[in-house]
Amino acid sequence: MAQGIFVTGTDTGVGKSIVAATLAYLLRMSGARVGVMKPVTSGCREENGGLVSDDALLLCGAAGIECNNDVAPYKLREALAPAEAAKIDGVRIDFSSIRESYQRLAAASDVMIVEGAGGLMVPLAGGLLMADLVRELNLPLLVVARPNLGTINHTVLTCYAAQQMGLSVAGVIINNLPERPGRAEQSAPHHIGSLCGAPVLGLWPHHEGEDQAETVEYLARWLNDQPETEIVMRELGW
Repeated sequence: MAQGIFVTGTDTGVGKSIVAATLAYLLRMSGARVGVMKPVTSGCREENGGLVSDDALLLCGAAGIECNNDVAPYKLREALAPAEAAKIDGVRIDFSSIRESYQRLAAASDVMIVEGAGGLMVPLAGGLLMADLVRELNLPLLVVARPNLGTINHTVLTCYAAQQMGLSVAGVIINNLPERPGRAEQSAPHHIGSLCGAPVLGLWPHHEGEDQAETVEYLARWLNDQPETEIVMRELGW
């Protein structure tokens, strides 16, 4: 069974998909068989009579695998919290079904990267949260945080909540660091690293690519040239 990581964020829109896809691309460059999964996607677009998860497509493109229903088992139409979007679509999100999809993907992979939706406290179904799904899959967390003012509070709260729920936090990646960081961006990594009880595993630069796939490729090749990347991958158990 593959080793795995669950990528969560301190909020929606912090760049979880970019981080997860970049790690998949980087591992694929090293020769690993990478499995990816986006268990629940809200705000899917319609195409040829069905719903498409662009996040799942990005992950699959980075990993070099086909995007199928195991990769993205729950695709929801409305851009709302998954519990609400599922209610509108008449769908019940079933953890056992997600676990079975994960196990099939993991059986054919060396490494699994699972991307959540929103943050840990996002409701999924019947009072169950995204954090409960992490526990169901028994995966350590990689927390993606933004770099600017407010990120210390959001990141520390996310890590604290995870630890209180018995989840393991492998580390934090601070994403989208501007080329000229201000005082808030310069000081945040130190405070996050000292307060979260988990290491800061990367300060990833902002890159304005032509599209998300180009940004992922750029970041993966940038990381591949960083001497500390090997240490980071070891911290993640890879």
